[in-house]
Amino acid sequence: MDILERSWDVQKEIEKRAGKIGKGKYGRILKMARKPDSEEYQKTLAICLIGILLIGGLGFLIYLLFTNLPEYIMMI
Repeated sequence: MDILERSWDVQKEIEKRAGKIGKGKYGRILKMARKPDSEEYQKTLAICLIGILLIGGLGFLIYLLFTNLPEYIMMI
């Protein structure tokens, strides 16, 4: 089998798998999926940003605690 025949076989396999996407157990979910409207997108974005800021702030506080805590312990 030369490289051209092998590439056609791979292409046909990919197309066969892609054709099954909407028919499997996730088919109904994909059919129900829709693009969010502007208000829904903005709410989701705001919630994600708040979560990122909270987790980042917590990580920064832990960083400050562990970098400055040895100095305070040495003072005591």
